[in-house]
Amino acid sequence: MILLNRREFIETLRNGLKGLPENEIMDILYDYEEHFEVGLSKGKSEEEIAEELGGPTNIARTYIATSKISEAENNPSPKNLLRAVLAAMALGFFNLIIVLGPFLLIVGLLIGLYGISVGFIVGGISSFFGTIAAPFFPYSISINVYPITSISFGTVLTALGLLIGIGSAYLTKLLYQAVIKYLRWNIDIITK
Repeated sequence: MILLNRREFIETLRNGLKGLPENEIMDILYDYEEHFEVGLSKGKSEEEIAEELGGPTNIARTYIATSKISEAENNPSPKNLLRAVLAAMALGFFNLIIVLGPFLLIVGLLIGLYGISVGFIVGGISSFFGTIAAPFFPYSISINVYPITSISFGTVLTALGLLIGIGSAYLTKLLYQAVIKYLRWNIDIITK
């Protein structure tokens, strides 16, 4: 492990924090400058203080991830959530598995639910209009069901698809908030 002095530590940290607002970078750097001042007043060397603080690259990644999570929380969008997940995964290989696995599971679940919703809606509308249009197409495929049963089935299937779609939209909002909380918890665990 390479021991860094104060200047090298602060410079590495500054480079890692690029992308954050300048005033936030200055606050973070000020805090770490204070850590060095306090450590020096206690008789520690700059290298000892830097070693106690940890790697400046990892510290910067943690600040970046926290910033991305806050951005996703304050401005909900799939793009911001994806950025937050990617920033959390950048904290280490173990985090890649811990964050990516549940995220892919949630995305797969939502895609499946939306797919079922669309399938039910399309099937219901097709059943409804297929029954109505059947008399105009004498050589069409028929399942020999009473027209009122087929129309009712189509209506129920469409309504069920719409309900699943509405439920999926609410579930998406809940899962979005759950992912944000999970990412915050994950970063808290890593930084302790």
